[in-house]
Amino acid sequence: MNEKTKRLLLLNIPYLVLALIFTKASQAWRFAEGYDFASKFLNLTSGFANAFENPLPSLHSQDLLIGFLIGAVLRLVVYLKGKNAKKYRKGIEYGSARWGKADDIRPFSDPLFHNNVILTKTESLSMSSRPKNPKHARNKNVLIVGGSGSGKTRFWLKPNLMQCHSSYVVTDPKGSIVVECGKMLLRNGYKIKILNTINFKKSMRYNPFAYIKSEKDILKLVTTLITNTKGEGKAGDDFWVKAETLLYTALIGYIYFEAPENEQNFSTLIEFINASEVREDDEDFQNPVDLMFEALEKKDPQHFAVRQYKKYKLAAGKTAKSILISCGARLAPFDIKELRELTAYDELELDTLGDKKTALFIIISDTDDTFNFLVSMAYTQLFNLLCDKADDVYGGRLPIHVRCLIDEAANIGQIPKLEKLMATIRSREISACLVLQAQSQLKALYKDNADTISGNCDSMIFLGGKEKTTLKDLSETLGRETIDMFNTSDTRGAQRSYGLNYQKLGKELMSMDELAVMDGGKCILQLRGVRPFLSEKYDITKHPQYKYLSDFDKRNTFDIEKYLSTKLKPKPDEVYDVYEIDLTEETETA
Repeated sequence: MNEKTKRLLLLNIPYLVLALIFTKASQAWRFAEGYDFASKFLNLTSGFANAFENPLPSLHSQDLLIGFLIGAVLRLVVYLKGKNAKKYRKGIEYGSARWGKADDIRPFSDPLFHNNVILTKTESLSMSSRPKNPKHARNKNVLIVGGSGSGKTRFWLKPNLMQCHSSYVVTDPKGSIVVECGKMLLRNGYKIKILNTINFKKSMRYNPFAYIKSEKDILKLVTTLITNTKGEGKAGDDFWVKAETLLYTALIGYIYFEAPENEQNFSTLIEFINASEVREDDEDFQNPVDLMFEALEKKDPQHFAVRQYKKYKLAAGKTAKSILISCGARLAPFDIKELRELTAYDELELDTLGDKKTALFIIISDTDDTFNFLVSMAYTQLFNLLCDKADDVYGGRLPIHVRCLIDEAANIGQIPKLEKLMATIRSREISACLVLQAQSQLKALYKDNADTISGNCDSMIFLGGKEKTTLKDLSETLGRETIDMFNTSDTRGAQRSYGLNYQKLGKELMSMDELAVMDGGKCILQLRGVRPFLSEKYDITKHPQYKYLSDFDKRNTFDIEKYLSTKLKPKPDEVYDVYEIDLTEETETA
């Protein structure tokens, strides 16, 4: 018996019982003496007495017919009444919004503190992606919104970094987070990597070319480069962008497939651009790059790079010159020697973040976004590399969860297809936490995809602010509650009269003006499928790992230069070999 049939039977059992009871009423009427209605009605008492001598229902055909007919009529009446019944929602007529309680969040938290994502002082979310009850599963993507000075770093980012249950990729404006938390991470067995776009001398090397494995990776790299080097103002005609894309794809394809490993970097790309001379008055002129591709075509006519370069060469001399000028302007940052050295080879090993506990700090300037395209490249390649490795090596799930804590998410540049990545990385044990000053920043950067990105974050935290769009959206999302209101009246005239009127109405759980003046120690948490929470911000000083931060003791300050130094410093108890070389003979010969 299926569930639907079982439910139908249970629903109709009361009416079946009533039908059997009414068979006795029909039997009593038959047993009543008399030939007309009046006489039978007068003797109905004796009929009931005779009928109930046997407590069992009557099986007479007439009694069964009448009993089941009455039961069916009652069922029909109840159905029609229920269908046309007026709906009353007492106490929630104008809205059912309320603040969440401890019981609401409990199923989503792990009993072990260090296995949770810290959301507020009293609310947390389990890191387990497969809880005992599947309905309590939530992704670990978090959207944090808070104005300047609301404590995004102190109250949320650093406490979650101190949990030390995952590998972390942290966007670090000004480079203060790594200085304050570096020693704590080393103490917990983390390997620290640093990409510094402010001071290249205090950075590990990052070469985007090192992560190219196929033609599709070339296309992704070019897309990211184009997207994040538009500059201010309009992007320009689509033709020029597509033409540039063809040239970049061809050149990078040649570098990847034909150049030696030590030359696979942006420096080689710049040299190719510089060598691509075009003469408007001589269409038959061939520059060194043309000759290179001509030789490659003879060797392999269907080569990926050759096919892209031939499309680019369809442009006339004047058009090709304009394309080269545009390419030169776009790649102008790589004319800086320090940047070319930064991208000469790779030390970040982005594809290993899911293998062992690693903390990658990406230091960006909070005043200048000239080099932020490198950050966007790193994030794009990171997501793609980890997803591919999870699928190809680990059967779909990384052994170590990778959490991307992207502070100032609107200032790192646009990550292509982020709306799709946010939806797919969850199953690979990857999560992204976007920290913004206002939700309008996300809309300005990702346009129509902003709502999709925020919708893929099961958790949203508001730390405070007064940006109108954010306040309006949040107030609407929180909903309305039903409240009681009474009005008093005092009429004065020839006779004075008083009145008192009670009524119910709907009010926003928290209006825009209330959100704008919210206590600085409070925050609002919205978790998918749960009532919102008005809670205290997390107190960083209560965390067990706080004593290992430089906030607690300046001796815990992390020295980036010392950490990145390649000079070997032997320890007192370390055993090492000493070799003595005699150069006397060489000196005498000379």
